[in-house]
Amino acid sequence: MSPIRFIDYIDILLVSYILFKTYKVLRGTVAIRVFIGILFFIVAWLVVNFVFQMQLLGSIMNQIVNVGAIALIVLFQDEIRQSLSRIGTGDGRISKFLNRMFSVDPSQLVDAEVMQIVIACKNLAKRKIGALIVFERTKDLKNIEVTGDIINSDINARLIENIFFKNSPLHDGAMVISKNRISAAGCILPVSHNFDLPKEVGLRHRAAVGLSEKTDAIIIIISEETGKISCAQNGKLRINITSEELESIVSNKSEAKNDTSK
Repeated sequence: MSPIRFIDYIDILLVSYILFKTYKVLRGTVAIRVFIGILFFIVAWLVVNFVFQMQLLGSIMNQIVNVGAIALIVLFQDEIRQSLSRIGTGDGRISKFLNRMFSVDPSQLVDAEVMQIVIACKNLAKRKIGALIVFERTKDLKNIEVTGDIINSDINARLIENIFFKNSPLHDGAMVISKNRISAAGCILPVSHNFDLPKEVGLRHRAAVGLSEKTDAIIIIISEETGKISCAQNGKLRINITSEELESIVSNKSEAKNDTSK
């Protein structure tokens, strides 16, 4: 038996780390049972091949392992996609570095698009029509988009107003703007349980804050009761922002202040 080298310790640590991170990703999902079953099979395969060196059973298990790699990709395609997306975004660090290097901001809206959004928000606020508009930044919002209906349309003020019109089937949900397009509408957002929020804020505001607690998205809220325009970002809510502040926030020229005010 050959002596254990230093690289072997690193090998074991890396495998343990990968298994632990995989467990964290799958924990709480149906796929966790499949993952545990696979772990047991891998342990049995290692024992058969390297401890007892059983050739016939080992060769059968080897074939299963070879085919199983493709089966795993099929079984865990959603989890693999989400994990690769998280690696790509890296909590924004990798994306921000690449954007700075190439001077590209995929979330930056042109002036015409900004004005279309501002006009729509002002018209909705004037008529006291409630609205939730989510602006994707560095963190992918595909998991939010799939809860609603895919739109994939150019940004247009009349379209935004029609989506949030009270008789529209999509008016109760949130609209997601991603990559300079209206990607989805009627989306469901996670509700915040922050007890520090003002008592008078409704479900729309709590949903906006809830998403801002989990992502770096900027969410614009229009109150159905008061017509006030608010903004949620980084788990904070700013109520009754001006048209100039709205335009600045939407165009990403400045971030919303991290305070809660009326």
